[in-house]
Amino acid sequence: MEKKEASGTVVVTQVAVVVRDLEAAMRAYHRTFGWGPWRIYDLREPLHHDTSVHGEPVRYSMRTAVTRVGGLDFELVEPLEGPSPYKEFLEEKGEGLHHIMCQAADGQNFDVAARLAECGLPVLMSGAVGDKATYAYHDGTGDDLKVIVETMVGRGRVAPSGVFTPDD
Repeated sequence: MEKKEASGTVVVTQVAVVVRDLEAAMRAYHRTFGWGPWRIYDLREPLHHDTSVHGEPVRYSMRTAVTRVGGLDFELVEPLEGPSPYKEFLEEKGEGLHHIMCQAADGQNFDVAARLAECGLPVLMSGAVGDKATYAYHDGTGDDLKVIVETMVGRGRVAPSGVFTPDD
């Protein structure tokens, strides 16, 4: 597939790390950088649905914790049940930087996921959260990018299942 030249600007809105123990990771980032509080999300059915991995319908779940750092969201992801690229990453590489989330820059209106598809980045996994947001992870690791890129359509607000504020 011939790659197209990009038009419009894409910005990074989130950086995510895959971990084995969400609470231990939140404590470590707080201890080292002072980051927090963390909003925790338990992404399981029925809230987390219509999931697929490598183009096949597959059920998987995860717990995430998000905190705001500067102008970005910093996310920790602990995979739970079912196969997922998160578990593949942990098995192959261990804990570490997994993906970035991107969206069109302010004032620009184009489909970032469509652009990534046009550029030849296949979808690794996808799903929906609630009834207002869908996401996809695009494999840019074998391409010039060397990173997985998450895109999201919709911004339905989901209430966190908890908030973690580590003791100082």
